[in-house]
Amino acid sequence: MLQGTGSDVGKTVLVAGLCRLARRKGLRVKPFKPQNMSNNAAVADQPLLDGEAGGEIGGEIGGEMGGEIGRAQWLQALACGVAPTTDMNPVLLKPQSETGSQIVVHGKVWGAAKGRDYQKLKPQLMDAVMTSFNRLGEDCDLVIVEGAGSAAEINLRAGDIANMGFATEANVPVVLVADIDRGGVIASLVGTYTILPAADRDMVCGYLINKFRGDASLFEEGLAQITGFTGWTGLGVVPYIYETMKLPAEDSVALEKSAPASGDGVVVAVPTLSRIANFDDLDPIKQTPGVRLVFVRPGEAWPQDARLVVLPGSKSTIADLNQFKDLGWDVELLNHVARGGHVLGICGGYQMLGHVVRDPDAIEGTQTEARGLGLLDVETVLIPQKTVMNRSAVDAESGESLSGYEIHMGRTSGPGTDRPMIRLDGRDEGAISDDGRVRGSYLHGLFTSDGWRNAFLSGIGIENSAMNYRENVEAALDALADQLERVIDPAIWDIPA
Repeated sequence: MLQGTGSDVGKTVLVAGLCRLARRKGLRVKPFKPQNMSNNAAVADQPLLDGEAGGEIGGEIGGEMGGEIGRAQWLQALACGVAPTTDMNPVLLKPQSETGSQIVVHGKVWGAAKGRDYQKLKPQLMDAVMTSFNRLGEDCDLVIVEGAGSAAEINLRAGDIANMGFATEANVPVVLVADIDRGGVIASLVGTYTILPAADRDMVCGYLINKFRGDASLFEEGLAQITGFTGWTGLGVVPYIYETMKLPAEDSVALEKSAPASGDGVVVAVPTLSRIANFDDLDPIKQTPGVRLVFVRPGEAWPQDARLVVLPGSKSTIADLNQFKDLGWDVELLNHVARGGHVLGICGGYQMLGHVVRDPDAIEGTQTEARGLGLLDVETVLIPQKTVMNRSAVDAESGESLSGYEIHMGRTSGPGTDRPMIRLDGRDEGAISDDGRVRGSYLHGLFTSDGWRNAFLSGIGIENSAMNYRENVEAALDALADQLERVIDPAIWDIPA
């Protein structure tokens, strides 16, 4: 199990790299994260629990039941060369507000809770976590586990299912990961050792230094000092691996840390709101030659030369729609369209583009109706049943094939749907405005389809060279594994379980 001395130290990509490396060694390997907090979700196969019957669990996937997991575990499964399942991330928290989250267990919505209340609920979820972990290990040689946040959150230790609580329950050896790029790496490791209870401290068998820039030999004395204070074995110094920028980011921390886009290229702008979801939809655009992707944050000026504005998904459509209008971005968007610009709304962004969003069952909160942006002649009603489904589709106008997935709790209808954007399994989906410059769809991941992406961008005047996005991701995983094989002590594979 890889745990961190803090959040965003690189656990996700290290687990992915170790998964790819283990696969190369001929091991049957799978990833596991007991608890994840992210609005970047993926659709995965959903094994039924003992005694559980089929039904409206989470939607359909290729005609079979499916459920939600963190996008990071989807990536790690890809690194392992196996199909993702909901057992790889049995508890997924999807933040809906500053203080509360939707709770997804074994791929389906289990409930919702504010942070303080969730701390009381966690012990109830350990059985679900252990069920998934044990089932996952039945047909593989190795499970590589990713922790969440910091191993040293001793204030949250009671009932913990994400870090040392899981490690001690499952008797899984722990490797601590510390990020030297943010500074204070010696203190973070020694401090973690100091405050961990003895039983938790004994679970740690070594540590990794991550994101080192420059000559790693200059840090040898630092390694000796860490080992001297803790008795833990240094298992490697991992360099800053730039290829990881081609991998899907786990959560919005990556957006908060990303530098403003610079350089040449046709501008694609993305308004970035508080509850942005599945923003990895934009990764293929970011990597497309000739395109400059600009995430516009509150307080920043909109690029006046944007050719395309993408409204991404949202975990709370009405709340984000309100913020969008409060920031004056509704006026910015109308001005963009008046200048001849194009707009694409995905999932929650699609819902915002209509005339109204209704929430009669108060699924998202107390506000039950909000005026939309009025750029598509549709309206949306939020419903309790969530659609969770992988999809194959064709562009309704060009016939170009594409694929993606749906994760949403709304139904959108209206005259605008008479001109659909795509066709899913023989039915129309999405909408296009009369002038053809505003489009919306529930389909996440559509830009990963190279042919469709190139045709769509060309159709709005963005000429770009061909790029195989999936090949880029696979190449980045291989480059990550190559680097880890060079710098990590081979003893890591011999740690006794």
